[in-house]
Amino acid sequence: MDHLDKLESKSIYILREAYAAFDNLCMLWSIGKDSTVLLWLARKAFFGHVPFPLVHIDTHYKIPEMIEYRDRLAREYGLYMVYGENVQALEAKQTFPDGNASRVECCRLLKTEALTHTLDGSWPRYRLNLDSGQYEQDTNTDMYTGVIVGARADEEGSRSKERYFSPRDKHNDWDLDDQPPEFWNQFKTDFAPHTHVRIHPLLDWTELNIWEYIEREHIPTVSLYYDQGDGRRYRSLGCAPCTSPIQSTAKNPQEIIEELRTGQLANIAERSGREQDKEDGGGLETLRRNGYM
Repeated sequence: MDHLDKLESKSIYILREAYAAFDNLCMLWSIGKDSTVLLWLARKAFFGHVPFPLVHIDTHYKIPEMIEYRDRLAREYGLYMVYGENVQALEAKQTFPDGNASRVECCRLLKTEALTHTLDGSWPRYRLNLDSGQYEQDTNTDMYTGVIVGARADEEGSRSKERYFSPRDKHNDWDLDDQPPEFWNQFKTDFAPHTHVRIHPLLDWTELNIWEYIEREHIPTVSLYYDQGDGRRYRSLGCAPCTSPIQSTAKNPQEIIEELRTGQLANIAERSGREQDKEDGGGLETLRRNGYM
């Protein structure tokens, strides 16, 4: 068993533990490389079927290729695909692109607030009709108490403080000082009522592991990760106004792996193109304490 087999096995174990422990479970799908690997693992864990909804928070500022990819893969895999949004903030133009909010405040409104109310069922969720390809209001308004997330400990400082099963309160607030110990494969999955739990099957994976697994498994990923001929590509994906590509000529997973192995990206942080991180003091802890993805 090689290192990828070991990582895969542990992630699948955590996914199955989560499915056994939580009645109202969902998985966040940002459409990026990590959550797409997580989707692949979920299909492996449950023999080609994903037995819980995938949730995407649509800010309406995502790069168009990301949304096209989301809907195409959802139809191909037959996924229970829903999205949520902050209609009030969008209609009031309380956004960074409209000039009425900082990047961090825009993230709080369009991502964190939208996520909180989408998960608790208090705001409408829209489900993809696999036959028509159109989104319709989801009739399921149950609160999701377990949320599977594709966070990795090495990606950004605040994520290294997570547990595999990481509790939040009913408002999605994260208390870093009150987290359960986790020893070996012993995970706490029994929490007090109204506790919201984030589940992190990819916590031990690195960026290199993700790309090695994408190459090995031939996982389809968004074309934005690859150079299209102008010597630039995206290393991390987010909203178009706040995400910049890096200088790179990698055109496929193998070439990205070589960049990572040879240190060509050693002086470029993975999320260096995500401007909200810089505005938040170089990290995401403030946003994440309040429920950010």
